[in-house]
Amino acid sequence: MTESTLLTWIIFLPLLGIPVVLLLPAAQKKAIRWAATIFSGLALLLGIQMLLQFDPSIAGMQMQHHLVWIRSFSIEYFVGVDGLSVLLIFLTVLISFIATIASWSIEKYLRGYFALLLLLETGMLGTFCSLDMFLFYVFWEVMLLPMYFLIGIWGGPRKEYAAIKFFLYTLFGSVLMLLAVIALYYNSSPATLVDGTPTLHTFNIVKLITENDFATKAPLLGIQFSHLIFILLFIGFAIKIPMVPFHTWLPDAHVEAPTPISVILAGILLKMGGYGILRFNFGILPEATQWAAPGMALFGAISIVYGAFVCLAQKDLKKMIAYSSVSHMGFVLLGISAFTAQGIVGGVFQMFTHGLISPMLFLIAGVIYDRAHHREIEGFGGLAYQMPEYTGLTGLAFMASLGLPALCGFISEFLVFVGAFPTYRLLTIFSALAVIITAAYYLWAMQRMFLGKLNEKYAGLPDLTWRERITLYPLAALIVIIGIFPGPALNLVNKTLMTLLAVFKG
Repeated sequence: MTESTLLTWIIFLPLLGIPVVLLLPAAQKKAIRWAATIFSGLALLLGIQMLLQFDPSIAGMQMQHHLVWIRSFSIEYFVGVDGLSVLLIFLTVLISFIATIASWSIEKYLRGYFALLLLLETGMLGTFCSLDMFLFYVFWEVMLLPMYFLIGIWGGPRKEYAAIKFFLYTLFGSVLMLLAVIALYYNSSPATLVDGTPTLHTFNIVKLITENDFATKAPLLGIQFSHLIFILLFIGFAIKIPMVPFHTWLPDAHVEAPTPISVILAGILLKMGGYGILRFNFGILPEATQWAAPGMALFGAISIVYGAFVCLAQKDLKKMIAYSSVSHMGFVLLGISAFTAQGIVGGVFQMFTHGLISPMLFLIAGVIYDRAHHREIEGFGGLAYQMPEYTGLTGLAFMASLGLPALCGFISEFLVFVGAFPTYRLLTIFSALAVIITAAYYLWAMQRMFLGKLNEKYAGLPDLTWRERITLYPLAALIVIIGIFPGPALNLVNKTLMTLLAVFKG
């Protein structure tokens, strides 16, 4: 396959914007905002080009850029895209661009804020594109510090606590991942670098998948090697999903983070957990994945139902939305662990659709917070009369999240249920109860916030501004379009996922 630099440009364009932002005078706030928006927008345009160039009939990697990086340690710069990553890369550039526009409301330390935001975008894109384990780990860690400072400096009253909690949880998972990466490297078969140089071991993810069988390796610490490595990787990725019981960092991070950072956190960062499980655990360790599948499904079902019930008890709108992510990401685990075509496609599609819906929900929470300076659901009432446009978009986002037909959230959840039912009937029925609970907490929130008599305290609240419309309407349009015409998006992922699934059916 011919080499392409398109993905490299997508990854590093935001990084090129950092010196531009930092060199601008601090007083020129408008110029700083525009510079960051332009570089993020250019990455979005290239992401759209990638989407148009992607051939859904090819199961393997496309648009590869493959170079030797550190020869003495068999480390390569190797990036590519397949059906597993194509929608997530597009989602990253889209949500990052929307978050950059939403960040125009930030007023303090603008140069530092936008520089960290652009660095975070590069880290996220690099993670989804990397096909070398060492490179993947570098990009994975690059995301950690920008997110820590973006929460810790620009967050709410308990920002330091939330930032430290996020850092410690993620770092713990990263250490386990690092141990697994090192173990996989030293137990890999001899290989050759892209320039033909022979090596004893490899970080190349494609070769680890196609040329290695880790199920036959000698036990490590008295545990079967592939099972131990699976557990180390799975915990690292489960923290990021976040799966119950590793989820407790998420509500604090969401509530304290500024709105644009909550948008990125829910829209993109959580998807890296599901992506990592499919790329590493499923791809490299299929035997261990089959061994662990019932446990994954169980934890997925628990996350779905637990998250929904906790949402029902929330009084803070943003916290309710945060816990809804715990519930909805549980569908990913349930779907992919069923080893059925509908299940795995539904799980991957759930990552994409949740990546559209949850950013819209957090933007909606940010709109009302900017006006009322609180997010207490009980503190409103009758907003439909004062803010009809805002009410309509909120209703659309709520309905999409609870899985109303003709909206994108329904497609992914339906596929997960259809795919998981033949394999895990009781868990699927148990998980389906969460759909009722989800409808309950969203409809109850709608009733308390928008219906009834208008609270006179908020009689002067303005409806949406043009900046808010620019961030909300593209997401609303995609939610409706993909809900009605899911075929093109599903076709992008189908070939790769069926090839991945064939390993488990063989």
